[in-house]
Amino acid sequence: REGSSNCATPDSLSQLPAPQNPKIHLHKTKQVLSWEPVSLDNDTRPVVYRVQYKYSTSNDWFNVDISEAHVWVNCTKITSTECNFTPTSLSKGFPPHFNISLRVRAELEGRVSDWVTVPWFQHFRNVTIGPPENIWVTPGDGSLIIRFYPPFDIEASSKATFVYYVRYWEREGIQQVKGPFRSNVIVLKDLKPLRTYCLQVNAQLSVTEPDISRVGHWSSITCHETIVDASTELQQIILIAVGTFLLLSVLAGGCFFLVLKYRSLIKHWFQSPPSIPLQIEEYLKDPAQPILEALEQDSSPKDDAWDSVSIVSFPGKE
Repeated sequence: REGSSNCATPDSLSQLPAPQNPKIHLHKTKQVLSWEPVSLDNDTRPVVYRVQYKYSTSNDWFNVDISEAHVWVNCTKITSTECNFTPTSLSKGFPPHFNISLRVRAELEGRVSDWVTVPWFQHFRNVTIGPPENIWVTPGDGSLIIRFYPPFDIEASSKATFVYYVRYWEREGIQQVKGPFRSNVIVLKDLKPLRTYCLQVNAQLSVTEPDISRVGHWSSITCHETIVDASTELQQIILIAVGTFLLLSVLAGGCFFLVLKYRSLIKHWFQSPPSIPLQIEEYLKDPAQPILEALEQDSSPKDDAWDSVSIVSFPGKE
């Protein structure tokens, strides 16, 4: 978070202007104190800065210097306008459940500025939690398997843990939210096969002592299509084949019934119409032709074709 500043009572050696607008940036494990540089009109020598810290349970200030115990970064006599005290491991850094105060001042040889103190902060209470990292989704049989890493690592003894929520919906459908989940492997079940679902994952920090709950940011939207396994696909093929066979059987039975019921009508439809004899058709085209004589010639009796057979001999018997 970003904290406002307040200036302490001027020291007797205060001859430099104090740093302005100190801000604390807490994002995941990142912890950075920054401020605006001090500029001098008639002096080109570089101004250096000193950062100190203290716990809320103590009145003593300590330099942020690697020579101090439990300090992992040097922010004493630095020319940079920020102090990055992000811990390099879980064993280093400010205790995340402790209240920490920071202050900064400018120095130039024997001249110093007033201390500028930043309001106390507590990492677990004030941190900005990003979405889970490295999210990848594996489509299953009517399901989606979601795997990811937490936003940042937490020491097991800190009495803090992450819980996760999944927001998902069928494309152009209604959103649903499932959770909380304590595992970083989440399975969305009872989804429709071969459908596209979009989803987001959210992490929330939960601390038992003291009671703290911090809601993180949702991840980017990703969309994935569910699949069907081999057994389900075989069942679908069998159902399609059986359905097709039954449909064809019904159609064949219906056609056979219609043929039996309307047999005479169908026979009438498919019977060829009577045709006019060729001679009459020619007569109708040309009435001057002697059609009657042609018909009489065609109808005159013709000699039957026959063969003669003679019995040459017939052997007799007693």
